[in-house]
Amino acid sequence: MDYNAKLLELDDFFGNWVRNTSAFPGQEYAKLTNSLYPYKELFSPIKVNKTVIKNRVVMGPMGNLMMCEETGRPNQKMLEYFFARAKGGVGLLTTGLIPVSHGIDPTVTEAGDRSMFPRIDKYRTVFAGWRDLAQGVHAYGSKMFVQITPGLGRVGPPTCFITKHKLPRSASLNPNFYIPELPCMRLTDFSLRKIVNNCGQAAADAREIGLDGIYLHGHEGYLLEQLTNPAFNRRLLGRYADPEQFGLEIVRKIRDRVGSDYPIMYRIDLSLALNETYREKMDTVPSLRKFKHGRSIQATLSYMKHLVEAGVDMFDVDIGCYDNWWLPHPPAGMPAGCFLDISRIAREYFAQNKILSNAGEKVPVVAVGKLGYPDLAEKALRDGDCDMVMLARPLLSDADWCKKAYSGKVNEIRPCIGCQEGCVNEFILGGHPQCAVNPRTGFEDVLPEELAPAKIKKNIAVAGAGPAGIIFALTAAQRGHKVTLFEKSAQVGGKLNPGSVPKIKFDLANYVDYLKHQLKMAEENCDLTLKLNTNVDPDLLKAGNYDTIVCAYGTREIVPPFEGFDQVHWVLGVDLLDNPSLMGDAQKIAVIGGGVVGCETAYWLKYEYGRDVTVVEMMPDFMEGVCTANRGHLLHYLEKGGVKLMNCARVISFGKNQVHILRNSSAAVPNPYNTWQPLLPDNIPNPLAKKPGNSRNPITVDADLVVLALGGKADQDLYFNCLKGHLAPEILNIGDSERAGRVLEAARAAYRTGIRV
Repeated sequence: MDYNAKLLELDDFFGNWVRNTSAFPGQEYAKLTNSLYPYKELFSPIKVNKTVIKNRVVMGPMGNLMMCEETGRPNQKMLEYFFARAKGGVGLLTTGLIPVSHGIDPTVTEAGDRSMFPRIDKYRTVFAGWRDLAQGVHAYGSKMFVQITPGLGRVGPPTCFITKHKLPRSASLNPNFYIPELPCMRLTDFSLRKIVNNCGQAAADAREIGLDGIYLHGHEGYLLEQLTNPAFNRRLLGRYADPEQFGLEIVRKIRDRVGSDYPIMYRIDLSLALNETYREKMDTVPSLRKFKHGRSIQATLSYMKHLVEAGVDMFDVDIGCYDNWWLPHPPAGMPAGCFLDISRIAREYFAQNKILSNAGEKVPVVAVGKLGYPDLAEKALRDGDCDMVMLARPLLSDADWCKKAYSGKVNEIRPCIGCQEGCVNEFILGGHPQCAVNPRTGFEDVLPEELAPAKIKKNIAVAGAGPAGIIFALTAAQRGHKVTLFEKSAQVGGKLNPGSVPKIKFDLANYVDYLKHQLKMAEENCDLTLKLNTNVDPDLLKAGNYDTIVCAYGTREIVPPFEGFDQVHWVLGVDLLDNPSLMGDAQKIAVIGGGVVGCETAYWLKYEYGRDVTVVEMMPDFMEGVCTANRGHLLHYLEKGGVKLMNCARVISFGKNQVHILRNSSAAVPNPYNTWQPLLPDNIPNPLAKKPGNSRNPITVDADLVVLALGGKADQDLYFNCLKGHLAPEILNIGDSERAGRVLEAARAAYRTGIRV
């Protein structure tokens, strides 16, 4: 089989699957349905080496950054986070990456020898936290592997250069991912041998502590892959010029230290898929040019065979790396079960070559990639695509995923919406893992597992049934308050409804269905009343004699007073999504605003309606603040679809079917289609960045339709009118009514307000 040709097909398909959703294998199961219940395969045991795991669900490694003391000892936050998933029935838990190269790789340690990562390499100063974690997980019948990484290398944060005046390290002279102008220096053989020994010691410590296995982080372009992939390892001489040597030495060292019975799992990508993603750009983009000769799928399979011979018992497999980050971190727009073909390739290779582990067992292959739908996960196992399924974000959105799936209560599973704002972006910005739809995730140590009954039951009015209003109403009603939830439209969900219209937002549509189901249950079992088609005003609230009024009225769309606005056919993006007939027969469409809503709308217009689309954004970069994976995915396929992106471009006026723009034409203006380099947070300076000049040229864009996607501002009128009229003893303002934000902020504010009201 020509595997690389298959990767090219996948890249094309990932951008076009929305045109025929059912064409993607398993896509019909991308709903939270229970048509394959009972899930006999999903909840059957499996043996890895000598260890029996109670079911086929693996919790994927979500980085546990900031879930430790500054010494690296796991703290109570980390313990309770994992205990919640063990209580929820997960068979195998895995930690996020735990570096063992402190003092060698400068990117893994903060200034002053402080650690943002939990550590397992400081002996008894950190052992107590790990022992408590292992014992607690075992109390719920789950197993736990610790994921160790030899280092971060070129994908490590460049702050080491700013705060410690040290350059990152890598297998060869490679550009840093975040700041390509920043070189990563070549690690010496002596340093690498020290890392090999550190891996062995960490494994021996993990076994003594009571953890159940070692999980090597060998994918996504981290240091282990930098040494084992010729894309990054271009050493010509020395011990580690052979790209397989470093990985095999680590596995042999670990096996030597832990004995034959202790499980070793390896995380690997079958291909970086860089050539298939960027094609001709691999010759023209300086920071990609060095990486053209990456490990082929055939070479990866051969390497996996050698890893098994060295002592690996189990693999999970995907594709991609940081430079095409949406592949190893599939965002909302990627189809469900997107990498089942990848896991099947590895599984069939082991079967055809009769490859067994050192314990004489079959080598289980774990599938990854948007498998948080019980029917799809079960089907993958039944069809032989994999031996286990890995769920990461779905277990953050609902720690009881396994418990609910096993009992058939699939419609009660809180679905992941694929935004990656809490689980990824939060710790990139200096926080710890959280979840946009599950306010307890990452706060299990401070927020109650069970809602406390209200000591004084109140009569509460909630104005607005968007996510903030719904979550507050549910929380308050479940505590025993009498709640009336008002919504001015005919359906609940607020801005989630237009947001879930594009086919790539099927995860968000699942979440809206979940919220509706939760409201229905609350109406039946709690004192909650939903009133639709009701416009809330001070007179209505005053007449209700409420103890508490909660304003969750959302935002007002921003519509600047553009010159010549009356000469063009224009529509708000949210209105167009709600009512596509407003598009009419327009063929050339200009979207004003390059935030996530504008870009998702452009994608929808291009791929679902075949329109000629231009997106205009006045800032240097599109979708600032959006998770790198989500942002990269949209930009990549907007470019492949021929959508024109114009950054540093300010609308000055409109004419008859025209948009008049001033655009900065400076050579230093960022490439709007750049997906191989992330945007740094505003508080991290890039001393090597070139600042754009101020050479502005007028441009005219032809447009039959102008779509405004400029965001919204908090609608606080009702809140201040309630305060002014003293309409209740307690008046609260949450969600977009208080500050325009995302589901993450809305859910967090609503839940925390609901548990204390």
